[in-house]
Amino acid sequence: MNESWERSKIFFKSESFKKILKRIGLFFVGIILLLFVSTAVFAIYFNNNKAKIVSQINSKINENIVGTVKIGDINYKFLKGFPNMTLALSQVEVIDSLFSVHKRTLLTAEQIEVRIAVLDLLVNEISVDKIEISQATLHLFKGKDGIVNTSIFKSKVKTTNSESTTTSTINEILLHKVHFISENQQGNKLFDFDINDLRSNVKFKNNNWTTKLYLKTFAKNMAFNTQRGSFIKDKMVEGVLEVDYSEVKNQINVATEKLLIGKETFDIKANFSLDAKKSPFSIAIKTDILWRNASELLSANITEKLNQFDLKNSINVGCTIIGDMNATGDPEIVVSTETVNNELKIPDGIITNSSFKATFTNQYVKGKGCNDINSTISITDFSGQYKTIPFSIPIGIISNLEKTSAAGSFKADFAVSKLNELINKDLMHFSNGQAKLNLDFKFDVMDLKITKPLFTGNVYVKDAIVNYGPRNLKFLKTDVQLDFTDEALLIKKINFKDERSSVFMDGRIDNFMTLYYENPEKMIVNWDIYAPFLDVKKVVGAITTSAPAVKTKQQKKDDSSQQLYAVIDKCQVVLNVKADKMVYSKLQATNLKAAILLSNNTLIVKNGALQSSGGTISFDGKLAPVNKQYALESNTQINNVNIAQFLTALNNFGITSFEPKDIKGSLKASASVKGTLLSGGQLKTNSLSGVAKFDVKKGELIDFKPITNIGKFAFPFRNVNNIIFSDLSGNFKIKGDLIDVNDLKVSSNILNIDVDGVYSFGSGTNLAMTIPLRNPKKDRFITDEEEKLEKRYNGIVLHLLAVDEQGKIKIKWNKNHK
Repeated sequence: MNESWERSKIFFKSESFKKILKRIGLFFVGIILLLFVSTAVFAIYFNNNKAKIVSQINSKINENIVGTVKIGDINYKFLKGFPNMTLALSQVEVIDSLFSVHKRTLLTAEQIEVRIAVLDLLVNEISVDKIEISQATLHLFKGKDGIVNTSIFKSKVKTTNSESTTTSTINEILLHKVHFISENQQGNKLFDFDINDLRSNVKFKNNNWTTKLYLKTFAKNMAFNTQRGSFIKDKMVEGVLEVDYSEVKNQINVATEKLLIGKETFDIKANFSLDAKKSPFSIAIKTDILWRNASELLSANITEKLNQFDLKNSINVGCTIIGDMNATGDPEIVVSTETVNNELKIPDGIITNSSFKATFTNQYVKGKGCNDINSTISITDFSGQYKTIPFSIPIGIISNLEKTSAAGSFKADFAVSKLNELINKDLMHFSNGQAKLNLDFKFDVMDLKITKPLFTGNVYVKDAIVNYGPRNLKFLKTDVQLDFTDEALLIKKINFKDERSSVFMDGRIDNFMTLYYENPEKMIVNWDIYAPFLDVKKVVGAITTSAPAVKTKQQKKDDSSQQLYAVIDKCQVVLNVKADKMVYSKLQATNLKAAILLSNNTLIVKNGALQSSGGTISFDGKLAPVNKQYALESNTQINNVNIAQFLTALNNFGITSFEPKDIKGSLKASASVKGTLLSGGQLKTNSLSGVAKFDVKKGELIDFKPITNIGKFAFPFRNVNNIIFSDLSGNFKIKGDLIDVNDLKVSSNILNIDVDGVYSFGSGTNLAMTIPLRNPKKDRFITDEEEKLEKRYNGIVLHLLAVDEQGKIKIKWNKNHK
């Protein structure tokens, strides 16, 4: 190794090596001198033959041009393009023969460099090998009337040579800072690009060619329909494109991988026909991209719709665009994607674990145009979870992006307690139970709101426990079957229990979904309700308990509690109620029947009937909210009830001057009253007003103080402590704690009494009493009513007043009796 190195050092120092080095140096100097001499010769040749060369260039241009070409100046580029000659054309302008009509210049350029083969010049030929265009504007135009500014090139004469020998082919094209515009007013298309750089080396074979084209351009507009907006608007596009031209197909094909558009990369394949009348094209695009980033690259009308949604993770997207550059309207656009375990944002919230396949097309029905009306989004195999609710949509179609509608099928199977994430706990709280849904749906979407919804299918709920907050109700072991039909929601086999009552319900709501979203105040819920046992006071108490608005921390778009509460609050409910047994405080009854309407927190009862206290009671009524209380209206018919039991059950209407056990008999009565119920269902003391009639058969008064007080003075020898009535009837007007007594007749075995005046539950009693002193004990044997009435007032008649003095009843003579 050292020996070889020593030999090399000796050789480099030898005279032989020095001679070789000198010869190499002289060779390169010669080459440089030759280069300078040649270029100097070319420059001299160009300057001496400039007019001739310019004439040849104009002649060559005029061979292919119909129009006007203006060249400000032509200069020779020293050394550039050697061994060929490079000429610089400055202030170039190209216009066609119809410029006066359309006013669009085809080409303006600050400078165009043309590389020409020198040998061809020597035989009077111009062979352009390279063109470099800088600081230019190329504007292609087609007007609404079909006039174009590109009818400037003459048609070529086809050749049959297998290998091109023409000297006029352009092998290399470079563009630098070129503004390219393609304006098609007839087809409503506009392509507007600022080309920073374009480099292309073209290879020819016959009249076909191929090239690898480097492109860096700013896309100001790529509008296939100017009325819809631009694709890739204001985005930088950069990449290498493989381009080829086929003469047979008269078509340009383009393919590129990882083309940069903005910050995203795309694989693209495209072809463009160059036919004059029809210019079809197709573009196929593939990429992996975020939803919003993809949306930004599309036209405004599509972006607006897509931005209503979002996906957290990137998606694999394929897109095809098929159209005609000369046709009006949008091209056909088909976009397909598939994602797994993504997070989907929708106007109403977020769906996690989203997996689906989706396809968009703007030509769902072939032949009906590429437009929003004919656009659809098809979704298949969708699965996800909305908050805690898992669900699936095997197939769904969103149609017509102008008047949008959606249709598909919806399935879910989940624990009912998961609804607690969707519905505010102050409104409803769920525990236990399982829900299963199997529905087909169809609805319109307007301003992101569901309208005209139609659901068909069924919903099952089993063994749920529900707490309804506004009324403080708890329903145990609740089962529900909902059947959605085209006409109505059928509610079947609902049964629930609270602490005391058991209820079985079937219902129907016509036009349910439309009214739910649009007019809940017009919704009528028809219920058939059967209860083996019903605690009416608890039901009334629930109705009359103030229902506070549902509390929310902050209203969110995906919070459905307010919508549900609004529907419950505004809808009308018709209840056809039957109960085997019922209680209201101490009142017990059987065979309850009633039609009840609930509307705006108002309860209206019609055709109510029940059996209680040995008789029957029929009633109508109304219960309406007034501030924090409820106004009660009632019309009641009582037939043959046990008066003592009845008064005991109703807490003796608040009367304290006697007890229900002091009265016996069978009561027949009618009453039309108004009053006030407190929150919880209790009757407000002294709130009643109205009229009443009564008639007691086989009545008895036992130790009735208003009578016994009189008997001490007037009938010391009669047993007024036990009075048996043959007639006890009267008419009353009720005014709070005052009762106007009209024509109260008491016919008994002890004495007869006629009473008129005012009786008070508190203070203010003022009763005028007419009391015949004769003993009516034997009147029961008189059968003639006129005779009985005539004998009623025989003998001494007392006219007394029962008045209230300081809370005690005092008996006085009635000096002003009639």
